[in-house]
Amino acid sequence: MDIKINGKTVSIEADPEMPLLWALRDIAGLTGTKFGCGIAMCGACTVLIDGEPVRSCSTALEDVSGEVTTVEALEGEDGALHAVQEAWIEQQVAQCGYCQSGQIMSAVALLANNSTPTDADIDEAMSGNLCRCGTYPRIRAAIHTAAKKLAGA
Repeated sequence: MDIKINGKTVSIEADPEMPLLWALRDIAGLTGTKFGCGIAMCGACTVLIDGEPVRSCSTALEDVSGEVTTVEALEGEDGALHAVQEAWIEQQVAQCGYCQSGQIMSAVALLANNSTPTDADIDEAMSGNLCRCGTYPRIRAAIHTAAKKLAGA
């Protein structure tokens, strides 16, 4: 089957019931998306499909009907980081870093739909992403920072 991933059509030869996560990591070689729990509860495997955050560990290949965007697509061709990635660094969000690609993808989706989120908006949008290190205050601060960057402030 052909799937559009990060702007390119990729032929995936696999069982249609294979989770998207494993196709991304093992077949497409995009290892930025992480395996966390395998039951769509932690958010480490979050990718975007047509701009909406989904848990790739529980999304079968046969159910992918739009364009998949992974964390690898956020970096610009010239190596420039996405505003969310810049804000993550500025706010020193990551500790262990394992959940961060999923956190970042959820934040990107939030800011694409809401350019000026409140703390409540952030908490709601990010509620499906767990951080075992507890960096939630820094995640919230980074999202506010990224919103300002994206607004040109």
